[in-house]
Amino acid sequence: MLSVREPLKGYELKVGLLPVERIKIPSIQRDISETLVKRLMASIEKVGFVDPILVVESGEDYEVINGQHRLKAAELLGLREVPVIVLPQEAKDYVIALNVEKAPNLKDKAHQAYEIFMKYLSESPDMREYELESKVEEPYYLTVGFITDRFGEKRFPAYAFEKVLKKVDEFLELPLSEAEKERERRAEVLRDVREVMEEKYKELGLTNALHKEAIISKAFQLAYGKRVRKVDDDFYTVFEKIKENIPKVDFSQEELEEF
Repeated sequence: MLSVREPLKGYELKVGLLPVERIKIPSIQRDISETLVKRLMASIEKVGFVDPILVVESGEDYEVINGQHRLKAAELLGLREVPVIVLPQEAKDYVIALNVEKAPNLKDKAHQAYEIFMKYLSESPDMREYELESKVEEPYYLTVGFITDRFGEKRFPAYAFEKVLKKVDEFLELPLSEAEKERERRAEVLRDVREVMEEKYKELGLTNALHKEAIISKAFQLAYGKRVRKVDDDFYTVFEKIKENIPKVDFSQEELEEF
């Protein structure tokens, strides 16, 4: 492989071809999109494989940190080798978080955040959770990740809670060994509120999934008013008030049409 210097940070990059069978997709990566793979296959057939995959060394093999869809397309096209750029291992978490090959949804981001949390928990349990801030874009991705990955609720309607979570969830000053328990508690709170929200959704005869977000937003407004940017109450108090106000939620037709 050819070795070059990264021009800003100055670390070594290796550029070359790798056998497809030596490149693995780590569990931290989001689910494969079959639609995107098909589009990439069509593109590769037209112009060739001209966009190298980013990888890091993993034992005798390599892990994809950007390009899993291109790798899958190459496999389906029968390619035996693909061009790669090998980055240092420490770049792995940062590049995955910035991967824009397929715009990640909230579930994808939560999954990645959970995997990063668990990696550092196993390696450095005394590390403070807030030290993950450079690797995890939003703290509430961790809470949602515990719901989707720890509790296995892949269909949890996290989007319904996102606006409130942005206001009240935060990176913890606790060591990861203690933060793990706190994230589980926060996940349980959201699961509990979700049950009450689902009951109201059925009671109102709603069929548009976006109206679940409307229920949470309206309950929050009943507790704190409209256009509130900052909330002084803590995570648990906020969601307890939302839970108490969900039964009071009702909508005009105009309000429903906004969602």
